[in-house]
Amino acid sequence: MNIGILGAGNIAATMAETIRQMNIAGEDVALYAVASRDEMKATSFAARFGIHKAYTGYENLLRDSGVDLVYIATPHSCHYAQILLCLKYNKPVLCEKAFTANADQARKALMIANLKKVPVTEAIWTRYMPIRQTIQDIIESGEIGEPRTLTANLSYNIWDNERIHNPELAGGALLDVGVYTLNFAEMVFGHPDRVQASCTMGETGVDESDSITLHYKDGRMAVLTAGTRVMSDRQGIVYGDEGYLVVDNINNPHHITVFDLSRQVKATYDAPQQISGYEYQIRSMHRTIEEGRLECPEMPHKETVHMMELMDAIRMQMGVRYPFE
Repeated sequence: MNIGILGAGNIAATMAETIRQMNIAGEDVALYAVASRDEMKATSFAARFGIHKAYTGYENLLRDSGVDLVYIATPHSCHYAQILLCLKYNKPVLCEKAFTANADQARKALMIANLKKVPVTEAIWTRYMPIRQTIQDIIESGEIGEPRTLTANLSYNIWDNERIHNPELAGGALLDVGVYTLNFAEMVFGHPDRVQASCTMGETGVDESDSITLHYKDGRMAVLTAGTRVMSDRQGIVYGDEGYLVVDNINNPHHITVFDLSRQVKATYDAPQQISGYEYQIRSMHRTIEEGRLECPEMPHKETVHMMELMDAIRMQMGVRYPFE
């Protein structure tokens, strides 16, 4: 499977190195092409990772019949137009989170993908990792009893990054880091019945830190924080009536510790060795294309649309609106 990458930033670089290592290990994937609006960025990126072709301009890559899958690694504001551009050329798409800037864009893009019968999936990597199932197995085993409360946080000191603080690029904490806390909560507790949200507004008009509470009719609650000006411990904790579990780094979970009612360690679990964690979504997309399906089971279209709808509702409460909306 020949993979073309749209964008030549840090996330694209992580994916490129992951695919390169997968290829070296004998997996049936290859770094085939990269495209950037900047010719120098495209050529230097291609040289760095041994990519066969470097294109200036995204559509030039899409015209290449050798591209089997396109990975979109550009700012959130670009995703919708680029997904549609990929669909124009019937190219399967793996698009970085947040999938689009809002739910309306997500619904329209996925409707067109389904009409054209082209596989399109959101690249929210934590949904594809095997440790996701480990967390579910621990909860279902009853090790912590009945889970009632969940907390999760994810913050990085990244405000100086243009992509983060620019409203024209759909910047802010929510779509970049808050989305991981929401996905963590929903992978454990499912869809909430009610959401409450507030934020600290940055000087550019986007959210720099978020506080989100998800409420469930049965009394469960998830309390989430996300930010772009500080570094947090990135922990996710699920509290039950017989103990609790702590997940280290909800952005790329690598270790789980289970505690009993005396706060003593009851069990520990490690994630399997990985290249970067990005490989799981590539493998899933590869299977999806080979099997003729239109979506990856780990992140079906309905979940992508739901997550965008949830973030739209959160932004409405926060008073965050992008200039292009």
